[in-house]
Amino acid sequence: GAIDYKSLIQALKDDCLAVSKLLGATDLFMYDLPDNRFDTVPLLEVIKIIEGLIDRVNPHSIYTHHIGDLNIDHSLVCRATLTAARPLAASAVRDIYSFEIPSSTDWTFHQLSPVFRPNVFVDISKTLETKVHAMELYKNESRHFPHPRSPESLRAIARRWGSTSGLQAAEAFELIRSIRNNSK
Repeated sequence: GAIDYKSLIQALKDDCLAVSKLLGATDLFMYDLPDNRFDTVPLLEVIKIIEGLIDRVNPHSIYTHHIGDLNIDHSLVCRATLTAARPLAASAVRDIYSFEIPSSTDWTFHQLSPVFRPNVFVDISKTLETKVHAMELYKNESRHFPHPRSPESLRAIARRWGSTSGLQAAEAFELIRSIRNNSK
């Protein structure tokens, strides 16, 4: 049968609200962009959304999807973020990091360039189970093992990056850009 995209998107928005509550997020911004079809939207439209968020939030650090991700939406969000956060004198953005998405970054099998090459690792030993629980709240995104978004796989990924970086469990990021101002 036909997929009811309106109900699917509403369920995803409901899941986002539940996860933001679990994590204690103070703000949640959602937009009506077509799921898995960002390539049908002018890139400038996505850039303008992100520029608006940067103006509103004034972040020093931004975390975005990896540009070599298999999911077209993720790849375009990264590209739009890099454009929106270009290093202008008035910008507060100093650091930009990309992250991997299990079943989206890894399923490129290193065939899309650039490949994810993490070089920043954050200890998540104490928050790993919260991360797993948050993923389980995304009912339409969480999967059973051996899928990369299963609880078992998320724990294994965190332990793998932990073992790479001398930690029990870690989240891996690739530093895209860091601007240091030592004159202050």
